[in-house]
Amino acid sequence: MRYSSPVLQSLDGSYHHLKTPLIDAPAAQRDPAVIETVSGMLSDIQKRGIDAVLDYARTLDRYDGRDIELSAAQIASSGDRLPSDLREAIELGAARTQAFAKESRAHLKDFETELVPGLVTGARYVPVSRVGAYLPAGRFPLTASAFMTVGVAKAAGVPTVIACTPPQPDGNANDAVVYAAHLSGVDRVFVLGGVQALAAMAYGLLGDLPVDMLVGAGNAFVAEAKRQLFGTVAIDLLAGPSEVAVISDETADPELVAADLLGQAEHGPNSPAALVTTSEEHGKAVIAAVERQLETLSTAEICGPAWRNYGVVTVAKDRETAAALMDDLAPEHLELLTADDDWYHENLRNYGSLFIGPWSTVAYSDKGMAGTNHVLPTAGGAKHSAGLSVSRFLKPLTYQRIAREATPELANAVQVISDSEGMAAHSATATLRLERL
Repeated sequence: MRYSSPVLQSLDGSYHHLKTPLIDAPAAQRDPAVIETVSGMLSDIQKRGIDAVLDYARTLDRYDGRDIELSAAQIASSGDRLPSDLREAIELGAARTQAFAKESRAHLKDFETELVPGLVTGARYVPVSRVGAYLPAGRFPLTASAFMTVGVAKAAGVPTVIACTPPQPDGNANDAVVYAAHLSGVDRVFVLGGVQALAAMAYGLLGDLPVDMLVGAGNAFVAEAKRQLFGTVAIDLLAGPSEVAVISDETADPELVAADLLGQAEHGPNSPAALVTTSEEHGKAVIAAVERQLETLSTAEICGPAWRNYGVVTVAKDRETAAALMDDLAPEHLELLTADDDWYHENLRNYGSLFIGPWSTVAYSDKGMAGTNHVLPTAGGAKHSAGLSVSRFLKPLTYQRIAREATPELANAVQVISDSEGMAAHSATATLRLERL
C-alpha cells in the first residue's frame, strides 16, 4: 500500500481499499521548474554574495531596506507583544521539547574500552560548531519549529545557532516564531526567507562563518535548496509534504480518527492521510465522519483536496496484515487507536514518530507539547532514517590508542592484508613499527 500508488486489492485477499487517491504523485514530489529555479538562485548568490541575497529579498520577501537582522533587544521583547495565553503556551512547548532533548543527550555517553591488552578505543560525542535554522512563517507560521531545531541543537551543545524567518506582510518577523526561538536559545535572528536565507547561512553571508548544518522545514523551494546545498553543509533530512497514518479498529471513535486525519491534511493540499483498519464498518464510518467535518471546517479548502486527492482507507484482514501494510508505507506520523496498541508498538518498525492510544494526537507533537521532535522523514524515508534529535547535531568521534605490546598482532595482520592488496605504503607503516620493536 502506498499513498500515491494504491493497489485496489491484494492478490491474496488480505486487504482491500475503501478509498484510494485520485492523484498519483511522485514520492519525492520534485518539480523540474523548482529545481531549475533553485539552481539558478544558488549560482547567482555564490557569484554575487549578499547583494544577490538582498535582491531576492526585495523581490520575494518585500524587503524594504531595513536591517535584516533583529537586535538582541528585539528578540528578547518579542514575547511582550503576544497575548498572555499564547506566550504561556509557547513557554510550555519550549520547556517540554528541551526537557526531552536534554534527557536524550544524557543517554548519549562517551565511552572507552580496551578491546585487547594494549588496544584502547573509544568515542566522544562532540557537537557541530554552527547550525542555521530555517523557521517557516508563511500561511501557517510553524511556531514550534524553533523548539525542534534551535532548542534541540542547543541541548546538544551547539555553540552557535542562527535562524532565518521570512517577513510578514508588514515586513516584520512573526513575534511568536521569534519568541519561540528566543526561549530556545537562538544566538542571532534574520528576517529573511526562502532559498536566499538558506544560501546566506550556508555561504557565510550574514556576517559570520558559514554554518556547518542547515535544519528546518519549508516549502518546495526550501526543500530543494537544502537538497542542492547538501555537501556544502549537512542537513537534517529532506522532507516532503506532511503525512499522517492511523491504525484503528472497531474500538476507536470514528470522529477522533477523522479529526486526526484532517489535522495533518491541513498542512497543505498535497498532504497525504492514510487509515488502515481491521474493521470495514469502522473504515466506512471514518470516511463519513471526514465528510461531515469538512462541511464546517474553516480550512476545508486545504484539507478537502488533500483528503480527496491523497487520502487512503484500507481494510486489513488482521493485525499482522495491518502492521505489514503500515511498515511498507513508513509514514511520517503514525497513530494507534486499537485494542492491541501494545502489540502494534512492539511489532511496528517503520515510522517517524508514534502516537499511542486515543488520548495521543499528532498535533501535540506538532506544537511542541509532547516534547518529541516534529522534524521527521516523509515519503517512505522512515524505512531508513529517523527524525531530528540531539544525536543529529553530535559527531561520535572515534579514537584509538595502541600500546607497544599490542603492535605485533596488529602490524602483522595489516602487513598481510596490505601486501595482498598491493598497497606497499600501507604495509610499510606496519613493518617499520615491527622493526622498531
